[in-house]
Amino acid sequence: MSNVYLLDHPLIQHKLAFIRDASTGSKDFRELVGEVSTLMAYEVTRDFPLEDGEVITPVGPARVRFITGKKVGIIPILRAGLGMVEGILKLIPAAKVGHIGLYRDPDTLQPVEYYGKLPPDVPERDLIVLDPMLATGGSAVAAIQLLKDKGARNIKLMCLIAAPEGIAKFQAAHPDVDIYTAAIDSHLNDHGYIVPGLGDAGDRLFGTK
Repeated sequence: MSNVYLLDHPLIQHKLAFIRDASTGSKDFRELVGEVSTLMAYEVTRDFPLEDGEVITPVGPARVRFITGKKVGIIPILRAGLGMVEGILKLIPAAKVGHIGLYRDPDTLQPVEYYGKLPPDVPERDLIVLDPMLATGGSAVAAIQLLKDKGARNIKLMCLIAAPEGIAKFQAAHPDVDIYTAAIDSHLNDHGYIVPGLGDAGDRLFGTK
């Protein structure tokens, strides 16, 4: 079964509190989501392998360590996942960014794909799939399957808030993909929203309803 990593660093939790707050406007919400994504990226990339090397400092040679030529792909699930991209690119500016467009049918709550644009070398990359909310799990399950169908082998899922129902569904479908989240909330309501959650992440990011 895939691992679930709950990232409870004080800075992450502090900023998440303001993200949850209904009075936080779109500008601050976007900035906070980006900041939390940057902080979470430190943990998501913790297992990147290193290799020894050497540089010349102003004083002399120094033995150092570099990341071993990792190819990274950042894959936001549209549209809410877009809010997490810049925060990660600050740390990994050479990463390629793909996009998967999914929306949740309001009646069935099932994901419907409407767009896909991925790096051509998906099988060679370590992929980080971004979606602020792991609610029913349908969109994340579908996005990961799409990537696997393209040959992806190394995938992680990163979200701000997860529901137990979404975690269970995701683990059943993709037991080989680890989940990184800043919070695990109580449950889903009848409309498939996480309780207490933060509302609709896409609407809050972009000021829509």
